[in-house]
Amino acid sequence: MALPPLQGARVKNIRIGFIGLGNVGGKLAGNLLRHGLDLTVRDLSDELVAGFVAKGARKAASPKAMAEQVDIVITCLPSPAASRAVLESPDGVLAGLTPGKIWLEMSTTDQAEVVRIGSLVAAKGGMAMDCPVSGGCHRAASGNIAIFAGGSREAFEKVLPVLKILGCQILHTGPIGSASKLKVVTNYLCTVHLAALAEALSVCKVAGMDMNTAYDAIRISSGNSFVHETESQVILNGSRDIGFTMDLVIKDVGLFDQLARDLKVPLELSPLVLNIFKDGERRYGPREHSPNIIRRLEDACHIKVLGKGFPAEMVDDQPKAEGYEVIPKS
Repeated sequence: MALPPLQGARVKNIRIGFIGLGNVGGKLAGNLLRHGLDLTVRDLSDELVAGFVAKGARKAASPKAMAEQVDIVITCLPSPAASRAVLESPDGVLAGLTPGKIWLEMSTTDQAEVVRIGSLVAAKGGMAMDCPVSGGCHRAASGNIAIFAGGSREAFEKVLPVLKILGCQILHTGPIGSASKLKVVTNYLCTVHLAALAEALSVCKVAGMDMNTAYDAIRISSGNSFVHETESQVILNGSRDIGFTMDLVIKDVGLFDQLARDLKVPLELSPLVLNIFKDGERRYGPREHSPNIIRRLEDACHIKVLGKGFPAEMVDDQPKAEGYEVIPKS
């Protein structure tokens, strides 16, 4: 992939550590490596780490050792508990953090938890930001994903050149924790769209519609969405592989639902959608691909919702766009 003249020249001397090389984290870290940045990695999977080391990254002996060796530590982990363990264990990031260093939490996590840990980072003389991403694994791979960035303006401006490499549209959302709130809101909306599309596509199938025609009818209509243009395609292919699983949906929507309950907002759709995916997890397992939530309806109606010519997984075929800060309307 050809790389545009980004901020690599200005950030090449920054030492970056990346913990969590899974579906999203591995693709984000891969962008840093392709841009020739000084990268140290860590993951529970020795195989994933070895793949990065073979391409020029270094391996950290522990999160503490990584924090001692780099200027910025990025975490991209599956749960608040995982982040807590990586940061606060005796050999965790906090144990190796020194003044002036920066922690970027790129996981989808509990905003209260990121604020709490951020205060511990600040007490060590460091800076903390929550920087979750949105736009799918295929855009994480190309570097065209959107990034929400919560933290002080000073910290934001320090890390912006790195964020412009990791993503494209970068939004400073306010103080630390604000990005995590918005991230669970957007993931909730994605999940609502996915549940609705499962119903819509199933009805089309039972009604005898050609599924390729149904896909395009939704795509060119007011019923269209980003979720339809991505997840409906892997549904109709049959792979149902969007790089996201039932347990992660339940975690994300659960965070949104908990936020609403804490704020005493009497939601109706959120608990319903959460229960739909909990049922999907009970039926098909926690690591089942999330778009396969449609299988609940396929099983009930004795159908298979498939089209022709759709991809097994989404690939961003657009070249890496130069990252920029999104300025909200005033």
